[in-house]
Amino acid sequence: MKKPYFLSSLIFIIVILNGCTKQKIDTNQIVNNAIQIHGGELFKSSKISFDFRDKHYTAKRQKGIFEFTREFTDSNGKKIKDILDNNSFVRSINNKVVELTNERKNAFSNSVNSVIYFALLPYGLNDKSVHKELLGEVKVEGKNYYKIKVTFSLDGGGKDFNDVFIYWINKEKYTMDYFAYLYHVNDGGTRFRKAINKRNVNGIIFSDYLNFGNEDLNYNIENYDKDFENGNLKLISEINLKNISIEKL
Repeated sequence: MKKPYFLSSLIFIIVILNGCTKQKIDTNQIVNNAIQIHGGELFKSSKISFDFRDKHYTAKRQKGIFEFTREFTDSNGKKIKDILDNNSFVRSINNKVVELTNERKNAFSNSVNSVIYFALLPYGLNDKSVHKELLGEVKVEGKNYYKIKVTFSLDGGGKDFNDVFIYWINKEKYTMDYFAYLYHVNDGGTRFRKAINKRNVNGIIFSDYLNFGNEDLNYNIENYDKDFENGNLKLISEINLKNISIEKL
C-alpha cells in the first residue's frame, strides 16, 4: 500500500523540478534571443562609439578584454579623457595623467560604465552576477511582452549590486522595448524608459529613450507598465545617442 503513495510523491516532485528547470531555461533563452536580435556576437568583438550629452564614448571589446573611454571638454576648456579597462581607471587632462583618490576613481569609473551599460542593453544581462526571474507575460501598448526581473550578486555586481531592473521583451520580435530600474545612488529613485527611434547600425540595434519617473521612493517598479498604460507617469527627459559608429574587430 505504501508504494503507490511513494511513486505519486516522486512523480509530483519530478514535475515540480521540471517546471522550475523549464522556467529557468525559458528565461535564459528569452534573454539570449534578445541579445542575439540586438547584435549578438558583435558586442563581443567591436569598437562602438557614440555621443551622449556632449561627451564622446567608446566601448571596445575583444576576446574578453575591454576598454571604455569618455572624452569631453569641461567648462574651463580643459580636455578630459577617461579610460576604464579590465585592470584600472585613468584620467588625463590636456593629455597629462592626473592622480585621483580611490573615491573619485570609483565615481568616474561607475559613471563611464553606467552610460555604456545602458547604451548597449540588453547585452550584459548574461553576466555571472546577474539573476533573472520571469515575472510573467503582460501586454503594453497593445503588444505582448515577457516581463523579466533582474537582480545582482554582491560578488561581481559592482558598487550598485543592490539595484533592481525590470525588462519588457517583445514576445514576437525579442526586442527590448521598455525597462525600469530601482537605484540607490544620490538618495535613490526609480525610472521607466520607453525605447524610441530604434535603428540598426552595422548589425547592432540602438535606441533612444523617453525617460519617466515616480517621486515615491517606495514605489514598486513592477507596477511601471500598468501606470504607463494608465498615463500616470511624468516624462522627465529624453535619452538620445548621436553619431553612432561600429568598427568590427
